[in-house]
Amino acid sequence: MKNTSTTCDTPALTYFIADLHLAENRPDITACFLSFLQHEAIKAQALYILGDLFEYWVGDDDDSAFITEISRAINALSASGCQVYFIHGNRDFLLGKRFAKQAGMQLLPEVCVIDLYGKPVVVMHGDTLCTRDIAYQAFRKKSRTWWWQAMIKSLPLFVRRKIANKYRQQSASATAMKSQEIMDVTESEVIACLEQYQSQVLIHGHTHRPAVHKINVNGAKAQRIVLGDWYEQGAWLKVTPDSMELLSQPFKQTQ
Repeated sequence: MKNTSTTCDTPALTYFIADLHLAENRPDITACFLSFLQHEAIKAQALYILGDLFEYWVGDDDDSAFITEISRAINALSASGCQVYFIHGNRDFLLGKRFAKQAGMQLLPEVCVIDLYGKPVVVMHGDTLCTRDIAYQAFRKKSRTWWWQAMIKSLPLFVRRKIANKYRQQSASATAMKSQEIMDVTESEVIACLEQYQSQVLIHGHTHRPAVHKINVNGAKAQRIVLGDWYEQGAWLKVTPDSMELLSQPFKQTQ
């Protein structure tokens, strides 16, 4: 794992979210997210989005009404004084500086060490921890190369959308065939990560298994906090100087 850590200031109230998988065909998720920005995140001074904000990302030149709505909502939060940070996920790794600027987000490296109320905390999407998923790791390695991304970005927007939809279908089929063990993190990788960055706390998403795991690292007690996905409810981690809570909120029922 590359040493790509950075240090970021944190406020008295911080939120962490991941795996929203926003898409036009899931207005319930979008509504919950917009409500979260307006009623919860607005209270904080920092929001960390740890990947897979979108179900897929085909390029910053996508100017659809849906993308524009999300961009404006995040930018409004940023303009209110809440610092918004973003780490790429396995679905939106092509999201670039252009969209980040429009949304008022600051892009962070794939592994980031933040100062969270005096403690060094590692934040990441979490896909690199799932080393037993060999097929995915091979695709990840290829898709992060400059030549692969340049090739994809050179295609017309409508072609990229078709490719993304095909990949979503293939990914769903492949996921259904994989064991739960393969799709979860490798514990030795978690320990190695925390040891490398000299931290006792790791926050990540990707596995869609919200929980607080107690482990031993660096000769002391440590925590691995997994964020929940937004397929059936809103989910976030709320952190203050004195507490850390995994919270969720059911989607509002529409008539």
